[in-house]
Amino acid sequence: MLFEQMRQKPFFILGPCVMENQELLYTVAEKVAEVRQKFNVPVVFKSSFDKANRTSIHSYRGPGLEKGLEMLNNVKERFGLPILTDIHESYQASVVGEVVDVLQIPAFLCRQTDLLVAAAQTGKIVNVKKAQFLSGADMFYPAQKVIEAGNNQVILTERGNMYGYNNLAVDFRNIHDMKTFGHPVCMDCTHSVQRPGGAGGKTGGDRTFVPMMALAAKAFGADGYFMEVHPDPDNALSDGPNMLKLQDLENAIAPLV
Repeated sequence: MLFEQMRQKPFFILGPCVMENQELLYTVAEKVAEVRQKFNVPVVFKSSFDKANRTSIHSYRGPGLEKGLEMLNNVKERFGLPILTDIHESYQASVVGEVVDVLQIPAFLCRQTDLLVAAAQTGKIVNVKKAQFLSGADMFYPAQKVIEAGNNQVILTERGNMYGYNNLAVDFRNIHDMKTFGHPVCMDCTHSVQRPGGAGGKTGGDRTFVPMMALAAKAFGADGYFMEVHPDPDNALSDGPNMLKLQDLENAIAPLV
């Protein structure tokens, strides 16, 4: 039912980048639930239990699988929100699939066949983020791996392309190209404004451009929008420069519905 709703209306994937603590998840989830009610659109709460590809080995990664799933389940029970989180290894799929509604495949891993197949076999929606080194047309093949593993609930997410030099470029034609495959296409408005590794051992970026990325994606026919949000992003433990301030979320969403 959730997947059909995401096909019919603009949908939103919202939440803090990484699980810092339970209180943060509750604070953000409360606002996300308000957004769902106000705009009457499908909304999925997102946060990561492990940021496995941080720039520095010293960067905060998250609470880990067991504690992270407990925290996500608490959000689900308290606010009734569908849940999304990302997985990095195929063994995680079945365990995570017992709690979440959407499994996300990170961009750097979108060609990992075992990971895609394991996610597909949970029967949950699979959101595959387009690799920074692939074109939109290339995403036919990761999507096909999920489908041929017996699961047609696929979302494809654009997040820009990287050519080195600590920056990303977004070719919005990728949205159109991916839509030709028949799957909902989402725009990752947060990670597309990153400057990977561009802040002295951590990722920089500029949240100013998040609403603009969303509006441009809408013009190219995006079905959904991925935005990470935080009440105090300047002091967040991961991806702070790219996350919207929680207080600005409604203003960013209003023009998209």
